[in-house]
Amino acid sequence: MRAAARLLSGLARAVAGLAAAFGALATVMCLVLVAISVGARYLAGLPQPWIDKTAGWLVVALVLLAAPEAQRRFEHIGVDVLTGRLRGRASRGARLLGTLSVALVAGILLRSGLETVEFSRMIGVMTEIEGVPVWWIQALLPVGAAALLVVSLAQSLVLLLGQEPDHADQGPQDLPRDTLARGE
Repeated sequence: MRAAARLLSGLARAVAGLAAAFGALATVMCLVLVAISVGARYLAGLPQPWIDKTAGWLVVALVLLAAPEAQRRFEHIGVDVLTGRLRGRASRGARLLGTLSVALVAGILLRSGLETVEFSRMIGVMTEIEGVPVWWIQALLPVGAAALLVVSLAQSLVLLLGQEPDHADQGPQDLPRDTLARGE
């Protein structure tokens, strides 16, 4: 069972890491393009509207591609007031419910994204930027959703095998005694 859990955790780590790497690349590209846009607009008086559109698409890419790593690290939004007080089976059950809920949403996003891409390809919708079909941007949704689905299902299976997923919260952490670290 431990070997299977390690294998599943490794798969989740690889998928999330690859998606996060592309998300990081999208972040850097967005930063560079926005800097170029600002320079072109305010220093040269030559606004480049295509950059604004592209930067928006890159923001979508970085959000969708960073979500699987956030899920893998359990850094998503949670109801810590409740889950932090649970112990044993109740804690594991809450974690399993959470990972399965994420898997369900990811599955819905995957299916919806695939249908959207298929429809856009069928009718040939293009963006305002010449030569860029809308489905290229829409493809980010099923790609990000698929990665999120793999990660959340791997976490669910690890929990069902009786193991703890990587980065699973181990309950409430004591606050540092240093008042500066606590922000007092």
